Amino acid sequence: MLSAILGRRLASPQAISVSDISQPRRQYLEEKYQVLVTGDSRLALVRGEVVILAVKPQNIAEVMAELCGQLKSTQLVLSIVAGVDIGRLCFGLEHDRVVRAMPNTPAQIGEGMTVWTASGEVTKQQRRWASSILGAMGKETYVDDERYLDMATAVSGSGPAYFFFFVEALVQAAVGIGLPVAIAEELVLQTMLGSGHLIQKSSKAPAELRRMVTSPGGTTAEALRELERGDFAGLVARAVNAAYDRARRLGGRQ
Repeated sequence: MLSAILGRRLASPQAISVSDISQPRRQYLEEKYQVLVTGDSRLALVRGEVVILAVKPQNIAEVMAELCGQLKSTQLVLSIVAGVDIGRLCFGLEHDRVVRAMPNTPAQIGEGMTVWTASGEVTKQQRRWASSILGAMGKETYVDDERYLDMATAVSGSGPAYFFFFVEALVQAAVGIGLPVAIAEELVLQTMLGSGHLIQKSSKAPAELRRMVTSPGGTTAEALRELERGDFAGLVARAVNAAYDRARRLGGRQ
């Protein structure tokens, strides 16, 4: 996020303060981005109009206790903490201007997908700020129902790992039939990238594209028959539902 914000010139390094408990991490961020670093989160709040919470869910209670009552009423809190809903953040921080967002790992290269929502007290200007910050990391979409955040966590938040896993399995299968590892990786990665771009640029639905490349009695049809026999679609559905249930439990929701 820091790299994206600076890269899009949404803020200057001098205007940004970063708090981290790790001294080596603080040193790295200071040297790489020339931002102000501190080990005290309360000091990082002093100058910023937007306060970004980027911690693990298991650490959020400690962070909220540290920041509770320290925020200015006009500051915007933007949280990317998985599973922690707006109500809990508002209560724990004693603050009502909160945006909750769910980015994913391709945000690291500006190709992310972020779903976000905001409390009713967030102003139009602050929503524009949130949109700009999240949009600097890729695509962003606002939803007015917070329930969609847990669903997005299961789809786009966890989704990159699903694709990585499939790529890993396809490379292993390619090596298993005799392809050298380097060739297998190149074939699989470019096939994945090309297929994704084709879906984006084509006016046809994925199901139609799949049918177009599947000749009756051909190799693709034989492969897809095996995937269907293994209930591939059902397995994906169960995986997404498991991730969704976990996201709800992380936030104390059933």
